[in-house]
Amino acid sequence: MKDGRAFRIVLSTAGSEEEGARIAKSLLEHKLCACVNLVPKVRSLYRWEGEVQDDAEVLLIMKTTQDKLQALSDHLAQIHSYDVPEVLAIAVDKGSASYLEWLAESCAD
Repeated sequence: MKDGRAFRIVLSTAGSEEEGARIAKSLLEHKLCACVNLVPKVRSLYRWEGEVQDDAEVLLIMKTTQDKLQALSDHLAQIHSYDVPEVLAIAVDKGSASYLEWLAESCAD
């Protein structure tokens, strides 16, 4: 039974749903993640280049394996329109065995 320690949830944002979908499809086609949830209408307030920004974005929630995390991060940096795309990886402690098995198989080469 998989305990989840080899899996990651990765968060990122994009400037539009279209860009989020383009990123998601590319990551999935390269088997860098098993699933991407797109959460529309996220309002992001952040500091950038000394100014406070207030932008509409879409949140990407990606499920991947620890083994694919660096490749996912590198690929995201290459295809993203942002100069500094968000890549925050959260370790998974536990998950249902059948879901984790599917996740692992979906990311396998």
